[in-house]
Amino acid sequence: MNWYSTYIPNPHTDANPYRGLPPRQETLPTYESSHSLLPQPIWEGHEPAIACYWKVWDIAFRNLKLPNEQNGFVSPFIDTAFNGNLFMWDSALILMFARYARRVFNFQQTLDNFYAKQHPDGFICREIRETDGADAFTRFDPPATGPDIMPWAEWEYYLNFGDRERLARVFSPLLAFHQWMRRYRTWQDGTYWACGWACGMDNQPRLSGPDEFGPIEFWDNDHMTWVDTSFQAVFSAQLLIRMADELGRGSEVDDLHAEVSHLSHILNTTLWDENTGFYYDRRADGSLSDVKTIGAFWSLLAGIVPAERLSRLVDHLNNPNEFNRPHRIPSLSADHSGYFPWGGYWRGGVWAPTNYMVLRGLTQNGYHDLAHEIGLNHHTSVVEVFEKTGTVWENYAPETIQQGEFSHSDFVGWTGLSPTAVLFEYVFGIRPAGKSGALTWDVRLLDGHGVSQYPFGSNGLLDLYCAKRSSQTEKPVITAHANLPVTLEILWQGGRDIMPISP
Repeated sequence: MNWYSTYIPNPHTDANPYRGLPPRQETLPTYESSHSLLPQPIWEGHEPAIACYWKVWDIAFRNLKLPNEQNGFVSPFIDTAFNGNLFMWDSALILMFARYARRVFNFQQTLDNFYAKQHPDGFICREIRETDGADAFTRFDPPATGPDIMPWAEWEYYLNFGDRERLARVFSPLLAFHQWMRRYRTWQDGTYWACGWACGMDNQPRLSGPDEFGPIEFWDNDHMTWVDTSFQAVFSAQLLIRMADELGRGSEVDDLHAEVSHLSHILNTTLWDENTGFYYDRRADGSLSDVKTIGAFWSLLAGIVPAERLSRLVDHLNNPNEFNRPHRIPSLSADHSGYFPWGGYWRGGVWAPTNYMVLRGLTQNGYHDLAHEIGLNHHTSVVEVFEKTGTVWENYAPETIQQGEFSHSDFVGWTGLSPTAVLFEYVFGIRPAGKSGALTWDVRLLDGHGVSQYPFGSNGLLDLYCAKRSSQTEKPVITAHANLPVTLEILWQGGRDIMPISP
């Protein structure tokens, strides 16, 4: 019997420098050896929040692992903390908080192991076994891969640390993967499909309904255009274009310019419902779903929501009948019949990665007040559950302050986002301004707070402290020290100041 290869070769995969590399070994740091080198948060009167922050790093360093000959991984990595497999979208989101520990360990190299496992046509499995390095799915299984957000993790790393050499290394495998997704995960009109496992939100009730033969939410696409996957494709393409521009490889992404333009038009034309002011999955017959999923807010990060629609879309986050629940933000709108008050996994559970996605989208679109409000609510809820249980959880209940149903404990894992990145960026309001050499501090707390040993750029370290204030309108008194020149933009209610910091 003859067997034929089904691979359509991709030249960008041929240029992938990670394929065939031998395992790289190093001595893994411990929490005890790393504690003094990590950013040190200060929040007067909020000792549980500080304890929760340190708990996250304690767990994270226990989950570091080395590659070996059996699994064929090429770099040390942080385990997903779920089932002994390395997950694509979990890893990408873990890196959003793990970058704060770059002085101690280069968590970013976790993604090297996905690039090393890339197939000749660009496919990368979303779940890879840590025992033997095998793909958990064959490449044409509907749940085999996704979401396509690794470019976000790599671009954030570049903006924070300016590692141009890494950007050049990862560009080819990322581009090849995006092209694979476009070839095999799109409909005739260029929109994208997924399924419960492929989109990462396993059991959301988004399909048309089971019959004798399905569909089954975990692995059926139901012939829908999937709202989150399609907006992620726009976002991914935009980031790859920026990478190409940065690397002087713009001629390689002409197809991505065309895709962004086409998808921006068709998604805004066919997925938006004017009556409810929301983006929905599109059914096979062209009708729109009535399921309001948190996945629709990927549109904010894609940056293609027309200005006249923005406020209507964002208003859903403030609606107590939908996403404004006691613990914000449920993954499924509370007015859906399949909503579970205690979480039900993705049928209402509150998840750190999707909350962080929404927060970043709000910031990108200028909704800073709401981002702080939601970030503070989420962080406070996670800390309160930590006080009760002594740990952080995979997800949380939206109606009560407790862990979600079917939730794993010690989940670092992506729940590390909440006590670290959300604390720094949305509770404290400290955010780097890309490659500009500037840092924005949007001061909203009245308590004394700050961070010492805050990492900035490739080698920068800052000590930042804001003294206690009596009102939101009182100008913050900032004390700042740095080992390199930094421009600090300070914002508060009704005021703005620029503070140059010299070594």
